Amino acid sequence: MEEIGVTHDQSPGHDHSVPTGAVQLPAPTVWPMVLSLGISLLLAGMVTHWVISLLGLVMAVPAIVGWFFEVLPEEHHVYVPVHADVVEIKSSRETLARLPVDDRHRKLLPIETFSLASGVKGGIAGGLAMIVPAALYGLIRYHSVWYAANLLAAGGFVSWGGESNAFLAQFHLRGLLAAMAIHGLASVLIGLLYGAMLPMFPRWPILTCGFIAPFLWTGILRSALGIISPILDQRIDWGWFIVSQIAFGLVAGFVVNLHVKVRTPQFRSLPFTVRAGVHILEDDKDKAP
Repeated sequence: MEEIGVTHDQSPGHDHSVPTGAVQLPAPTVWPMVLSLGISLLLAGMVTHWVISLLGLVMAVPAIVGWFFEVLPEEHHVYVPVHADVVEIKSSRETLARLPVDDRHRKLLPIETFSLASGVKGGIAGGLAMIVPAALYGLIRYHSVWYAANLLAAGGFVSWGGESNAFLAQFHLRGLLAAMAIHGLASVLIGLLYGAMLPMFPRWPILTCGFIAPFLWTGILRSALGIISPILDQRIDWGWFIVSQIAFGLVAGFVVNLHVKVRTPQFRSLPFTVRAGVHILEDDKDKAP
C-alpha cells in the first residue's frame, strides 16, 4: 500500500463519507505534546521553583483548549489517498482441512471493555473511599485528620522535608490543595487502569480489585518510594496504606462494574463521544441496568 497524498478536512459539519481510494485518519495535532510538557513542568515546579510551575500552567491551559476543539464538536480528520496492489501469496506447504470453529475465533479479547467515563467515575469514588482510612489513621496516631493530607503534600514540597509530626498534624491550606491535586490525579489514573484491567479478569473482580491489585501497587511503590519521596518513605505506615488501597480497590472496582461495556473490535472506529462514555450506542442500551 503506497501513500500518494494527503487531503485535509477539518471543517465542522463536514461530510463524513470517505473519498474513493482514500482512508480516513485522525488529523495530526501538536497539542498532546504541548500538554504533556506543560504537566511535566507543573510537577517539576513543585520540587524546584514556582516559576517553573507557572510556565507549565501557561503551556497546559492552551493545550487543553486546543486539543478539546480538535475532537469536539466534530473530530478533525485527514483523508490519505492510497493505492493498493494485489499481492498473490504462495506457499509450498500443504493446506490442511480444519475443524469448524465458533464465532469467537480470532476475536480480540476481551470482547467487551469499559468506557473511559467508567474508569474516571470509579477512580473518583475510590479516591473518596480512600480518604476514610487515611483520615482515621491520622486521627488515631496523631489526633489530627489533616496528617495524611499534609504528609502526601510534603512529598512535593522540599521545604516540608524536615518538618515535625506536630507541624504535619496542623491544618495548612497549601498542603490541603496540593494533596487534593496529587490524590485526585492519581485516583483518576488508577481508576482508568482498573477500567482497562477488569475485563481481562472477569471471574473474580472483587479479588482482583480489592486485594491483588492493591498489594501489587503497594509493592511497586515501596520499592521505589525511597527515590521518589524520602519523607514519605520514612514516615508512611504501610499497614494503613494497604488498608486504604484495599478500600480504594473495592469501591473503584464496584463502581466500574456497574457501567455498560462497549465492544472492543469496533471500539477504535466509534465517535469520540461514544468512546468517552458520553453517549451509548442503540445496541448497548438494552444491556443497561
